[in-house]
Amino acid sequence: MTTPSAISPDTLSTAIDRAARAIAPAWPLAATVAVNPFVGQTDETLARTAARLARVGGIRVTMARDWYHSRISDGTLTRDDLTAALTAHPKAHADAPHTVDTLIQLAATPCQTPTPQPTVADLAASASGIEWPSIVADRFGAWAAGYFDQGQALWAAPHRRGAFEAWRQTATHDLTPEIVGLSGFAKFVSQTPDRAHAAAERAVHRLGLNAASLDTYFHQLLFSLGGWAQTARYRLWQAELNAGHDHALTDLLTIRLLWDEALLIQYEAQIGARWEDVKAAHAKPVTPDADTTGDVLLQEAWERAAQRKLAADLAAPAPARLQTRPALQAAFCIDVRSEVFRRALESVSPDIHTLGFGGFFGLTASHKSFASDVDELRLPVLLAPSVTSTSQGDDPQADQATRLKARATRAWGRFKLAAVSSFAFVEATGPIYAGKLVRDALHLTSNGAPAHPAPRLDPAMDLDAQITTAATILRAMSFTDGFARLVIFAGHGANVVNTPFASGLNCGACGGYSGEVNARLLAGLLNDTDVRHGLVTQGITVPDDTLFVAALHDTTTDNVTFYDHDYPSLSHASDLDQARVWVASAGVITRGERALRLPRAKSDTSIALRSRDWAQTRPEWGLAGCHAFIAAPRHRTVGKNMAGRAFLHDYAHAQDTNFNVLELIMTAPVVVASWISLQYYGSTVAPEAFGSGNKLLHNVSGGLGVIEGNGGTLRTGLPWQSVWDGATYAHDPLRLSVCIEAPRTAMSDILERHATVRALFDNRWLHLFALDDSGQMAWRYAGDLAWSDMRAPRARDTAA
Repeated sequence: MTTPSAISPDTLSTAIDRAARAIAPAWPLAATVAVNPFVGQTDETLARTAARLARVGGIRVTMARDWYHSRISDGTLTRDDLTAALTAHPKAHADAPHTVDTLIQLAATPCQTPTPQPTVADLAASASGIEWPSIVADRFGAWAAGYFDQGQALWAAPHRRGAFEAWRQTATHDLTPEIVGLSGFAKFVSQTPDRAHAAAERAVHRLGLNAASLDTYFHQLLFSLGGWAQTARYRLWQAELNAGHDHALTDLLTIRLLWDEALLIQYEAQIGARWEDVKAAHAKPVTPDADTTGDVLLQEAWERAAQRKLAADLAAPAPARLQTRPALQAAFCIDVRSEVFRRALESVSPDIHTLGFGGFFGLTASHKSFASDVDELRLPVLLAPSVTSTSQGDDPQADQATRLKARATRAWGRFKLAAVSSFAFVEATGPIYAGKLVRDALHLTSNGAPAHPAPRLDPAMDLDAQITTAATILRAMSFTDGFARLVIFAGHGANVVNTPFASGLNCGACGGYSGEVNARLLAGLLNDTDVRHGLVTQGITVPDDTLFVAALHDTTTDNVTFYDHDYPSLSHASDLDQARVWVASAGVITRGERALRLPRAKSDTSIALRSRDWAQTRPEWGLAGCHAFIAAPRHRTVGKNMAGRAFLHDYAHAQDTNFNVLELIMTAPVVVASWISLQYYGSTVAPEAFGSGNKLLHNVSGGLGVIEGNGGTLRTGLPWQSVWDGATYAHDPLRLSVCIEAPRTAMSDILERHATVRALFDNRWLHLFALDDSGQMAWRYAGDLAWSDMRAPRARDTAA
């Protein structure tokens, strides 16, 4: 073993921290949200990320070349698109394709799956014939499932110590590694330093690593831990959101280092020379090769083709705008599933106007539901809660009865799983479940919307704060005048069975919960008479006859539940009756459109049954297909079929004098939408690394995520069934195109002040376009705060 150059404690700490931040967080199943799997690489380009992940994980980050070749062959991807991609990357690899013909030739050439650099465990396996990577994954997973458990285990693991010390306590008594062939492993663990950093220092020294090799080797070790590392990254994310810190992820890296250290000690004679080559490879700069660069050019060209179609859709004539007061205004979450319903609702009557805004409706609430003490963070995961709310209600007896019922249910569940009672449970109580089995098998269980008492802020805001909050939210919605008699705030959620990923179909802007709580809170705020009087001083006048009503859009069945009993109004009874007729008609239209995409969905009536079907692996498509984010007045997109592929955010820059709303849009909803888009992208192009595998093989582990089979690595991301319909892809992996109707100078100024957001656009994880005064895509952000004109020369001359 060569003696490494000395690595200072600060250098080691920096390398460990950098590796930790290269890992994406994963939220637990109870409130899971879409996460950008490349969140740790957004300061790099896709090409450099491809080279990095090829080294550490052996994965591709673009589609197979025949995917692009087929689109070139059928004319979807044109020579102009390929030319534009080449022009956009003038500094590409010297040996990469430089002409359209060579790029087409590359697309017709099969690509090889990249080979990652081996870890010590891989080398030991090749030398010994013992599958050490699988053994490490199994033993690590068995410990991590107990340590990170969130209540699924009957016997909770102790958490008095940190992750490293908890693992040492377990590993010193786990004889499996020694039985398999790793001599003296328990003793080796017992002799490691007590502190994780000191143990990591020793392991780095014994492995012979130098400072240059730490970056990608540390990343590789954490990457190999899959969802367990992402779970620990989530803990760090949450801690830092509250100005704290968490060491679990760095502890996990130390644990994984110790496995390699122990294996190298045993197998150094056989693998020492090969290990020297691996270390040298890790010390080299991460640089994309010609083939990788060519693959990224093909991806860029395909995205240009999609953007060309999007530009044509936006340029199509729009119907005349309604000049009279609408009978109904309905504000929906910008979720792409709402686009289909909004379009259907507006088609029912010209008297209906819809709006798009984040589904948390501007209220970042930590909420306690009825008969619950769990803090539900119903807000975007990028933010910390600013208010607290509760649905406890005014009936303590009902609250207590519900709590007792929940405790009885939990006790019964534990009884079913207990070591002694579980063996006889089925024989003794099976007949009791006959009715339930029949109801579930025949899909007779109803899809009920949440019906808790109306939520309220607790503690309540003072009146000035309520007025300021209401005015801020309405301005952020570009909704400060022209109020209808009836205004609906429609949050959304999903109602499905037999899937651990149910919360992933809920509202991402509400932290993986359904959106009715935030909608009801906002409706209550704006129905308050004193708040309305105060809004007048803010320049916002809400007519006396306007009623705000919260609703919940079930995206699986496309049924809409009104919470009009929160604020009963006899004078609006006919308005509400008419609104129910309209949304019911829109639901039929929406289900009919969705049935065309869903496998074996023969009509709109079959959609509701899918949500109650135990055997259904695709109750809905979620956000599959998303590829655009449009922030503009609704009249730019009304009547235009975006096919459930666009996030539609209402925004009128003329009302945004200081561009504070624009800044909010670009730094919050756009970033959240990018997480969604890139999760679907990653789960499609690299499902083995960024997807959670086959639903049919899933077992829930610790309430955190799923494993395939009975142990091993925790899987995160989307199940294969969420992006694949059995024959073709349900999602086109395109980086999101963000189209905003606003001055370019204002957007450039915001990017200059927000480095992390700018990196998303400069490194092309997102594409940014400025719409002109007619709502057409006129300028493309070219990076480095520069813009390129997309209009035809004649149009440019006229504009000039």
